[in-house]
Amino acid sequence: QVQLVESGGGSVQAGGSLRLSCAASGRTSSISRTGWFRQAPGKSREFVASITWNVGNELYAESVKGRFTISRDNAKNPVYLEMNSLKPEDTGVYYCAAADYRTNAFGFWGQGTQVTVSS
Repeated sequence: QVQLVESGGGSVQAGGSLRLSCAASGRTSSISRTGWFRQAPGKSREFVASITWNVGNELYAESVKGRFTISRDNAKNPVYLEMNSLKPEDTGVYYCAAADYRTNAFGFWGQGTQVTVSS
C-alpha cells in the first residue's frame, strides 16, 4: 500500500502562486508515476499534471500548460506542483495520486487540499 499526503493549499488572489506538495509513504518502490488531479464544485475530477518516477517525464493538461510545473527532487519524494498565474477557474480540491508500476493506473489517492483563487 501507498499513502499520500498533500499540503500547501490555500487562498490566493488571481495572478498569485501556490506550491503543493505530495509526500508518499509505504511501498513507494511500487510507484511508477505521481499525478495531480483537481475537482471544482459541481464538476468531475480532472487531470492536471503527472511525472514519472524513473526519468521524470512530465505531462500537463492544456488548461495549465505554461503556468503549472510538476517536479520531484532526486529522492523522487515528495512531488511538487508549482502553480503560477492562478485563475479563479483553478479553484478546487487538488488530489495527489500515485500509479503502481504493474498497472500504471492511478490507484492510490490522497485526501486532497483546497485551493481557492479569488478574482
